[in-house]
Amino acid sequence: MSETAFQSQDNVSNEAEIGGPGRAFAHFTAMEDLLDKLKVLNYDTEFVKNMKMKPLNRYYFAIQTNPGEQFYLFTSLAVWLINKCGKALEQPQEYDDPNSTISSILDCVRAFNIEVDFSPNKLKQGFGENVVYVLSRLVDRAMDHNNVKWLRPERIQEAEVEETEVEDEGELLLEKVEEEMAAVYSDDEEDDENILNIDNLKNSYNQRTFKEIQKPEEVLESKISNEVWQVELERVLPQLKVTIKTDTRDWRNHLEQLSKHKSEIEENLPTTKSQLDRLYDEISNTVEKISTREKHLNANLEPYLKQYRAKQEEMSGILEHHKSFNTKIAEKSKKLLEITEKLENVKKEIEERGSSMTDGTPLINIKKAITRIRNENKELDVRIGVLENEILQRKFHDKTRLHSDIAASV
Repeated sequence: MSETAFQSQDNVSNEAEIGGPGRAFAHFTAMEDLLDKLKVLNYDTEFVKNMKMKPLNRYYFAIQTNPGEQFYLFTSLAVWLINKCGKALEQPQEYDDPNSTISSILDCVRAFNIEVDFSPNKLKQGFGENVVYVLSRLVDRAMDHNNVKWLRPERIQEAEVEETEVEDEGELLLEKVEEEMAAVYSDDEEDDENILNIDNLKNSYNQRTFKEIQKPEEVLESKISNEVWQVELERVLPQLKVTIKTDTRDWRNHLEQLSKHKSEIEENLPTTKSQLDRLYDEISNTVEKISTREKHLNANLEPYLKQYRAKQEEMSGILEHHKSFNTKIAEKSKKLLEITEKLENVKKEIEERGSSMTDGTPLINIKKAITRIRNENKELDVRIGVLENEILQRKFHDKTRLHSDIAASV
């Protein structure tokens, strides 16, 4: 079993613990009662026909079919019932906000002193126990407002009739015997000698059965009241369905059908054949006319077709030349782009050199450098002179000291 099945079983068991096993299906019965009360309020005329709404079935709001459609019908029906209660409320549209629509309906429901102990989101589903509950309370309120009351049923005295249930039971048993006897015989044994005589079987069975039950001159009378019979009839009425199954092995029926179809075919064949022959002649003449017209058109259009082919060949040659020219133009455009880039670079170099030649700043810098070099040369000359003077003085002192040393030694 699937997980959903287990959950449904758990839900049913929980509801059974709370309010009995029928608690989970109570809204189905409530939906049936709701539909009966709606019919009393002229729901078929005022809601379905006048407002062009979809009629409801017995379990429309009890089970899920189409949530969007169910929600729209629920809100429309609820507003219609609120209007029947004497309170004006505008009919909702299909594309209105669900929250505002539910809020307006619940406000009116609470205004009628109807208890609402569930979440408004449960009404957005458009089906379920809460939806049926709201509609049931509203329809009760509408019936009270319109003074609609249920009358007690009137009992009709029916004349007593002779009971013939024993014969009916015998006929049912007879049909069962016929089915059992027909199942015994196979296809190969179906011939005239083995055909079951139903009349003889019925007579023998009736004699054997009714001889023990009653006498021919007695009238069977029932001691059960009409109410009990009516209740029992309503209980077993859905089961009293007779289905006749065709026997696929009945070759006689097949033979009759074949002969019938054959006679119908032979009867309709001359008319159908003449119609088909006429249609064949018309189609043949039409095809011949079309072929003749086609040949005539081909003969007349042959020169134009030759010219067209020649023009097509000429056009294909022109397209090839155009394609080659486009290729050459693309190559030339590429070379032009490269030359343009080189020209731009040369222009930039010329501008840079021109600007450097017209600018006097480098010349001034050169003059300043020459002046600075001349000053440095002068300083160097002075220092060279000072050093030469010092060298001469030292040489002079050295000679003087040498002469003095020589004289001292002599």
